[in-house]
Amino acid sequence: MPTRIPPLIPRDVLLGSPKRWQPTISPDGAKLAYLAPDEREILQIWVRTLGKDDDRCVSNATRSVPFYGWRSYGWRWDSKSIFYFPDTEGDENWHVHLIDLEKNKVRDLTPWQGVRCYPDITMTSPARPDEMLAPLNVRDRAQMDLWRIDLKTGATVLEIENPGDVAWWVADDEMVVRCSFGWTPQGGSEIRVRADTRAAWRTLVRTQPEEEVMPLGFSKDGKELFLRSSVGRDTICVVAIDIESGREREIATMDGFDAEEVMIHPARRELDAVAFAPARRKWIVTNAALRADFEALAQIEDGDLSVVSRDLADSKWLVAFTAPHRPVRYHVWHRESKSSEFLFSDRPELETYELAEVRPIKYRARDGLEIHGFLTVPGGVEPRNIPLVLNPHGGPWTRNYWEFDAEIQLVANRGYAVLQPNFRGSTGYGLKHLRAGYRQFGLAMQDDLSDAVKWAVDEKIADPDRVAIFGGSFGGYAALAGAAFTPDLFKCAINLNGAASVLSMIKNAPPFAGIRAISNSRIGNPDEPADNERLVKGSPLFAADKIKIPLLIVLGGNDPRGRQGEYEQIVAAIEKNGGSAIYVVYPDEGHILARPANNQDFMSRVERFLAELLGGRCEPMNGERIAGSSAIVKEIGLVR
Repeated sequence: MPTRIPPLIPRDVLLGSPKRWQPTISPDGAKLAYLAPDEREILQIWVRTLGKDDDRCVSNATRSVPFYGWRSYGWRWDSKSIFYFPDTEGDENWHVHLIDLEKNKVRDLTPWQGVRCYPDITMTSPARPDEMLAPLNVRDRAQMDLWRIDLKTGATVLEIENPGDVAWWVADDEMVVRCSFGWTPQGGSEIRVRADTRAAWRTLVRTQPEEEVMPLGFSKDGKELFLRSSVGRDTICVVAIDIESGREREIATMDGFDAEEVMIHPARRELDAVAFAPARRKWIVTNAALRADFEALAQIEDGDLSVVSRDLADSKWLVAFTAPHRPVRYHVWHRESKSSEFLFSDRPELETYELAEVRPIKYRARDGLEIHGFLTVPGGVEPRNIPLVLNPHGGPWTRNYWEFDAEIQLVANRGYAVLQPNFRGSTGYGLKHLRAGYRQFGLAMQDDLSDAVKWAVDEKIADPDRVAIFGGSFGGYAALAGAAFTPDLFKCAINLNGAASVLSMIKNAPPFAGIRAISNSRIGNPDEPADNERLVKGSPLFAADKIKIPLLIVLGGNDPRGRQGEYEQIVAAIEKNGGSAIYVVYPDEGHILARPANNQDFMSRVERFLAELLGGRCEPMNGERIAGSSAIVKEIGLVR
């Protein structure tokens, strides 16, 4: 039967910056903000009036405004200014910058050198629109204290000094800090509460290491605290707990799967809906007043729905529809008229191309554990005995979703099936699945990846002689581990900023409250002989002499986790043993490749590497590096 191979999608089309991305509506419902590239291809914040074409760039970032799974920017409640969180060359020291939209002025509200703010745990409230609470390590670089920032004057005052075991705090509607969250020395967690600033802190919830709990915020009256909790359960559900009595009421749960996205309106402080992701996203609408909205929205597009932004009156929603085979599409939902207004897709140039299908899959690991994941199938071919790229996700305490991924689509467009398993230790599938990954770096977690390849071969999808492993962060570690521990399974491996030594990964982790306790519990304690032996066994660095397959190894020079010396040891071992490797350093990058030219350069090397070793298609690179890239390259041996 003849096949029809889709045209090669140009790399700059697939990997170019989104044209407009991550829109939010102003609290007064009059304006729209979004991320878009400037003339230098740096993602900046843009603003326009809804219903008008008066778009203007309002930020002055020298590096793309980051979006690493948390919010990259936010509106001040008066709708007259926007805050965002740039770092310097990927050093992860994020600062709070405030953009005055009327004066076209940008201020750094946390200008201390070497100080870090975590954007996703800053707090604001419409009841106190001129204030922000932000975790900052001003007093002690190893401790995140809580500071109160006056958004009018820029004055910053220490609110709470960290006692040493608090990861972050939660304020009520009036911006009174009444909840703290931290990890215990045993690797569990503890939530403490207080009635007001004069009252003593007391423990409300204390968990065992195998349990999960996460505060989401207070109710409007401050009497209840919303939580994501697995206490007494296998899966994480959403509950409300009475501050005084400790009584708990369940709000949303789903058998076999964890609660993920949660909608809480900032003014009403009501918990409106909870999302779960068994494969496609499913919503449980807990506010009866919104059920008609969700039912109507489900008819607009065949994609997974998210409400990304709402005005304070709750009359306008910005809604995103995501699907892996097309760009993200955004609509304005007018609640009163129950009507939808299409805004834009984030990558309109991709609308004319045929993208690859992504299928949910599941298989059994060798010990019987059920593993869910996704298989991306290249267009125009029957997925039978074709080259396969195994793509373990980062984290590892995260997961893959049914969503668009430009890098996965590029690899599939070049002729490869891509398999993304949510191996043990991934989130979303309950505590049994999460705990099965504890202390299993390079061991059972790696076995799950090997078993994914076996599944694809047994299903006649993958050619066993043409399998690559490619990942970033933890996925990059897994690629190195695959090259070192199971070299006969893979034809080649690609690692972006993955740890070579689990021991140094723990040592170089940020020194903030609880992180070491979590590492000791979930990964292992280097100070315990049995754990230390296990961590050495799971570290590719100490098995570098076993690597016999071609390796593409890539590093951001400013990655604060610091791996350059270890990478050079691995490359030296490969060279000594007569192997082949390509070693690339981007000196102006951190853990994430944020500069478009560097990302294009990296992926051009990925597709050329795969084409030479697995036989897929490749768009030529046109030179030693992509124009504007900072790549420094060392090649060992002949990669073929």
